[in-house]
Amino acid sequence: MPPRTGRHPRSADPEKPDKGPFFITWMPMFLDYLAVERGLAKNSLSAYAIDLRHFGHYLADRQLTLDQVERIDIVKYFQKLRAAGISTRSVARALAAIRGMFRFLVAERHLKGDPTENLENPKLWTTLPKSLQPSEVEALLCAPDAARVDGMRDRAMLELLYATGLRVSELIKVRIDEVVLDAGFLRTIGKGSKERIVPFGDTARDAIVAYMESGRPELDRFNDPHLFLSTRGRPMTRQSFWMKIVRYTRDAGITTHVSPHVLRHSFATHLLENGADLRSVQMMLGHSDISTTQIYTHVSRARLQKMYETYHPRA
Repeated sequence: MPPRTGRHPRSADPEKPDKGPFFITWMPMFLDYLAVERGLAKNSLSAYAIDLRHFGHYLADRQLTLDQVERIDIVKYFQKLRAAGISTRSVARALAAIRGMFRFLVAERHLKGDPTENLENPKLWTTLPKSLQPSEVEALLCAPDAARVDGMRDRAMLELLYATGLRVSELIKVRIDEVVLDAGFLRTIGKGSKERIVPFGDTARDAIVAYMESGRPELDRFNDPHLFLSTRGRPMTRQSFWMKIVRYTRDAGITTHVSPHVLRHSFATHLLENGADLRSVQMMLGHSDISTTQIYTHVSRARLQKMYETYHPRA
C-alpha cells in the first residue's frame, strides 16, 4: 500500500511548497508509523510534522536528498536554528524528530546510513524549568475567594494541579467519574493516549469536595460530566484558567511569571527535594522516558548550590 500523503495542519513555511520525495513519501511514511505503531497524540504528531517540514525545506534549498545528507549537514542545520534564536528545548525536539525519521528509514531499509548517529543531544539542563518556593505555592493556592462559587472551583483546580502535577490540558479534561475521592487518586489520559493513575492528598480532596457540594451544582446547567465548569456551564478552557492564574499570582504578591506548567514543575521539584524517588515522579508526571524527569534533579542541585553559597560562611 502506498504511504498516505495527506497534509498535516500548520505548514512550517506556507511560502514554500511541500514538493519532492521528502514531503510526498518519506515524511508521511514516518508520521504514519508514529501515529499507528507508536500511538503518538495529535499534538505531538503536529509538532513533529512542523519540525520535519522545516528540515525538508532546508534540504530542498540545498538540493539535498535524504540519502545525500551527511552529519555535517545536520550540524549546520542545528547551528542555523540556534543562530535564529530557537530555544535549546525546541532544537532538542527537532533533533528527536529528525533522528527518529532517519532511524525509521534505516530500519525499514529505505536508507543505508543514519547521519544523526552519535550526534549529541542539546544539553536540556541548561534551561532549567522554573518552580515556586513552597511559601509562594501556599500564597497562590490561598488566593481564590473560597466564599464564591468560582473561587471554590479555582481553589480546587489549583490544589489538584499542585497535588498531582497534571498538565493543564489533562486538568481541564478530568471527569467526575475519573476521581476516586475516598482513595485519593484519579485516572487521566496523557500524551500518547496513555492512561495513568495519579494520587492526591487530603488538602486537594477537601477542596474538591467543597467545590462539588457547594459550588459545582450552581455551574452545572447541562449535566456535563467534566469536573471543572465555567460560569456558563461548559468545561473550563486552558486559556481561561491561564488568565485566572495570572490574576491569582498578582493577588498573592508573586512577582515572577507563573503559568499552569510552573505548578507542574513545582510539584516535581518539591517531591524530589523531600526525598521522592525519580521513578515514582516519572510515573506521576506521565513521562515516557526517565531522562525527561531527570531535569528536575538539576533543579534541586541548582537550589542546593544557591543555598550553600548564601548561607555557608566559606562559600
